[in-house]
Amino acid sequence: MAAAVPYRSLVVLMFQVLTFLVSGEWNTKDFQRREHSLVKPYQGSGLGVPQWDFLGSTIVTNNYIRLTPDRQSQMGAIWNTVPCYVRNWELHVQFKVHGSGKTLFGDGFAIWYTRDRMKSGPVFGSIDNFVGLAIFLDTYSNHNGPHNHNHPYISAMVNNGSLGYDHDTDGTHTQLAGCEAQFRNKDYDTYVAIRYEGTTLTVSTDIDNKSGWKECFSVTGIKLPVGYYFGVSAATGELADNHDVISIKMYDLDTDEARSNDSPLYTGLPEALSAEAPRDRVDDSKGSYLLGNLTGWKLLVIIILLVIGVGVCAMVGIIIFQKQQENSRKRFY
Repeated sequence: MAAAVPYRSLVVLMFQVLTFLVSGEWNTKDFQRREHSLVKPYQGSGLGVPQWDFLGSTIVTNNYIRLTPDRQSQMGAIWNTVPCYVRNWELHVQFKVHGSGKTLFGDGFAIWYTRDRMKSGPVFGSIDNFVGLAIFLDTYSNHNGPHNHNHPYISAMVNNGSLGYDHDTDGTHTQLAGCEAQFRNKDYDTYVAIRYEGTTLTVSTDIDNKSGWKECFSVTGIKLPVGYYFGVSAATGELADNHDVISIKMYDLDTDEARSNDSPLYTGLPEALSAEAPRDRVDDSKGSYLLGNLTGWKLLVIIILLVIGVGVCAMVGIIIFQKQQENSRKRFY
């Protein structure tokens, strides 16, 4: 009986430690929801990936999921099959955008939280006039709109289905906020974090290999309903890049405020109370609208033809000038 006391104490101690560890995990702000996450190894028991569907040119490898290859006119997407009913969440996407282009590349990719899924379209591979939230990681600018930022550029848009995304202005007339982010062709891992807590949307990046988040922007007055789907899509046009997804991790923010919030879950249409009113598209008065569709190799051909034309005009001018000089000398003698 004397030996039973230490054994019983040890059991109690182990139980207390286990309880502490479990409760500590649940009370942190980073409880991962695996039904909305995607990590290696990707494949399940069959050919598919559990709880994720694929669209378009998407291929699955051992180390990454490639939405588009570095080829023209490609579109790919990956969509979660499980609707999200978490009130406050944070999504971490590890990605890599890379390609052979040095000065011209595109188009980019988008991270979605939307009502509709698995529908291809013109907005980075997904549908326009969507319902939900989109985070655009745009790598190409055609400089056809009133904006003064460089690319790559990250921006956010909340839509109730009534707004369209205008590629010619990089969506600046409907965006909530944005920031420049040089995430392309990095030799190390790059990440973006999307945090939705209360009515605040915050987007942060880790693209400097510093193992820490840097805030891109934060916007308040955002209302997102539950029951929507997470997805990532990408597209290439006349210009191209590899758009790779390495991992997607979704976290349930189990904060004190979240636990004390007993109000019903929001199920209405998405709203952005603090967003600027949509403005009309304004074309460049200097005539850039004439070149709006001349991108990539077409624009290069135009420049080459202009250079050749100037050279021909110069040569003709020189020949005419020499003829005039010869005629002048003949009249003099």
